Amino acid sequence: MPTPGEKLRALIESGEHFVAAEAYSALTGRIVQKVGFQAAYLGGHACSAFHYAVPDNGIFSQVEMIEQSARIAQAIDIPLIVDADTLGETVADAYHFTRRYAAAGIAGYHVEDEVNPKHSKHDNGLCSIEDMQLRIEAGVKARGDSGLVIIARCDELYTSANGGGGSGSVEAAIRRGHAYAEAGADAIVFASAPPAQQAEVIPHMKIPVCTLGFNLPDTAFTLSTAWGWVSAAVGHLAMARELMETGSVKSAMSAFANFPEKYDLIDQALYDDLIADWAERTGRPTRPNHAR
Repeated sequence: MPTPGEKLRALIESGEHFVAAEAYSALTGRIVQKVGFQAAYLGGHACSAFHYAVPDNGIFSQVEMIEQSARIAQAIDIPLIVDADTLGETVADAYHFTRRYAAAGIAGYHVEDEVNPKHSKHDNGLCSIEDMQLRIEAGVKARGDSGLVIIARCDELYTSANGGGGSGSVEAAIRRGHAYAEAGADAIVFASAPPAQQAEVIPHMKIPVCTLGFNLPDTAFTLSTAWGWVSAAVGHLAMARELMETGSVKSAMSAFANFPEKYDLIDQALYDDLIADWAERTGRPTRPNHAR
């Protein structure tokens, strides 16, 4: 049976563009698999905000990401790609956490070249090309025979004015892209960069390119995020306010009525049958229904 990493590699090597749809929990992982997506994606901000209520600016740890991503990976059959931030602060961290991602059943991750604290008011810049290469090389050594796909995230086009650490130079982005490929990266993503700028870079890449948040021609796949967890949080906020103001949540009743897939997504029938069989074979009483 192929490993999750091998499944993801096969998707990339097929040459058919695919979307790794947002999955910020085990249940949402099941949902994106059920509707037909071939891969799932857990973004850093989705995980840090939804599960820990903290920003994704370097304080959110790899241990916390591995904890949540493992739950999702174990609940689905399609490959899960994870935002691994900088993979820690040293090459030893990169090696250690790569081993843990592989052991958790993660199919692939992207590792970035920003300096912590990132996405903050600190004008951080990017790490040196050599440091990023060594970080990637440590991941390549650590993944063993898992087939885990290493995606280099280059933030050179994610400028300081927009909250990133890059210069905005297309030439510098191309130079970094080539260096990361030489270090062993399997694919590359130029995050938070305007599509027009990415179009200038993509033809020069020697490894598959993916995009974050939108589709572009001549790319291998898209990492789609933010629409799921944000919508869930906005909906929860609205219903909490409704409950506080009116004493009931009528909108929730409508949501339940429109969610018949719930039982299939949580394997209700499987566990009902196991329990019914146990009860009948041991002389215990049974009933035709289960709790709603």
